[in-house]
This record gives sequence, C-alpha cells and structure tokens, in this order.
Amino acid sequence: MLVLAMAFPISASETPLVGDVNGDGKIAITDVTALIDYLLTNDASLIVMENADVNPDGKVAITDVTALIDILLAGETPEPDNDYVDLGLPSGTLWATRNVGAENPEDCGDYYSWGEVETKSNYAASYYKWCHVVNSIIKLTKYCTKAANGYENFVDSLVVMEPEDDVARLKYPNGQMPSPEQLTELIDTCTWAWTEVNGMNGYMVTGPNGNSMFLPAAGYRTQTSIKSVGVTGNYWLNSIQPIAPLNARKINFSATLYNLNGSSRQLGYTIRAVRVRD
Repeated sequence: MLVLAMAFPISASETPLVGDVNGDGKIAITDVTALIDYLLTNDASLIVMENADVNPDGKVAITDVTALIDILLAGETPEPDNDYVDLGLPSGTLWATRNVGAENPEDCGDYYSWGEVETKSNYAASYYKWCHVVNSIIKLTKYCTKAANGYENFVDSLVVMEPEDDVARLKYPNGQMPSPEQLTELIDTCTWAWTEVNGMNGYMVTGPNGNSMFLPAAGYRTQTSIKSVGVTGNYWLNSIQPIAPLNARKINFSATLYNLNGSSRQLGYTIRAVRVRD
C-alpha cells in the first residue's frame, strides 16, 4: 500500500532530482499526479521536464509513472550517478557525469577487468574471468579471435562486448560502455584541458555546446595494488583488439597526452557510461 506522506527532501544546493516532477524539492505522490496530468494534457508548464524521465530512456511516457511509483514503494531515490551530460556531439551521444561506482565527478569509482561486472581484491591474470593460465601463459575462454591465444585453441571471434558482460549496462539504465568510435568523436570534437577538481587531477572535457564533464585520473589496479592515481587515466571501451585479443581497447591519458590504445584485459580500469539519444 502506498503511503501518501512518503517524500524525499533535497537541499536547494543540489542538482535537479529525477522524479521530482513538480519541482517542489521532494519525491512524493504529488509527482505521480503531476506526471499523469502531463501525459493526459501534454501541458508541460507545471512540471520540470528534466526530472520527468524517471526510468530514464530519453523520453517521458507512462513507463516513467510506473518507475516513479516503484521508487516510492521502495523508499529509494534514483541513483545520482545515472545522470548524463549532453556535450553537443554530432552523434547525439550522452556521456555519464561520473564514473561507474563514483558518488562525485572527481571520484575514481570502481575498477573492473574488461568484460567483468564485479570488483575484486586481486587483478592478476589468474583471477580474470575469461581465461585460464597455463604454464604462466594466459589462454582466453571468451572474446578470442586467434586460436594461439585461446584455451585449447578456443576461438569465438567475438570482438564487441556482449550486453551481459557490460557493467555500464547493469549500473546505468539505457547506458553502455563507449565504443572506440564514440571515444574518437569525444577526442576530435571536444576541448580537453588538464585541471584539478577538489584535489583530483584529470581532464575537463568541453563539448561544442559549451557543456563539460570531468574525467579523473583514476590510475589503475594491478594484482592487489592501485597505481598512478592522479597521474594517469585508463577507461575501458567496449571491444578487444582483434589482432591481439589478450588486449582490449581503452582511453589512456596523462597531463601531456590522451589517446586510444589497448591494454591487458585482466587489469582493473575505470568505466564511464554513454547513452545514445533516441
């Protein structure tokens, strides 16, 4: 049974709250009413449109009413790290405002081996989900394009990550890990400026429309260590290197460079989700 008095206040200093459809600073049953009224009348004058895409899927529809009721019944507000920024990119791609697992844009967030959806304490090859280590040699069991790299000559010719192995899809509704093409677009069309935000080094990436996002230099995880925090950034993309399937594609950056390259799949890197506008 829905409790009509249920509401979640926010302070005036916070960013707009998805689900606060009527813009009164809290999520309550009145927001459900406001959303239904909008859907019936198409009159947006009494709602905050940016808060009304509750699921979010890039449009406001009856599915958002269901999502909002589910939030009220569960007593939970939407995850803040499901927010995206429109940088004005030609493709219409939206980039998440923070890393997977991060509370704030300057936080490192969580580290994942490529194609894994759980964090772990050890990022050595022997702990990597998609391989066997035979006589100290890594042999792949998924995403393998060459028999020489496959366990018992295994080949599946998969290059692009499947949805069930994409942690960005699990953490961000309608999100996914970026492709090399989306990363190339980000490099080619945006301005990148090395800067510091709340004590963390990284790049402020500003799009053609003037909107920006911050990519922290979160370093990486190898075996049980975290290295190069504040010095380098490493973010996984959604595909392996076909000519070298032990490696996956990534963006790598430091204060003096940012580029697309590859790295060993068992290493722990950060992830920034993207969403393609409908």
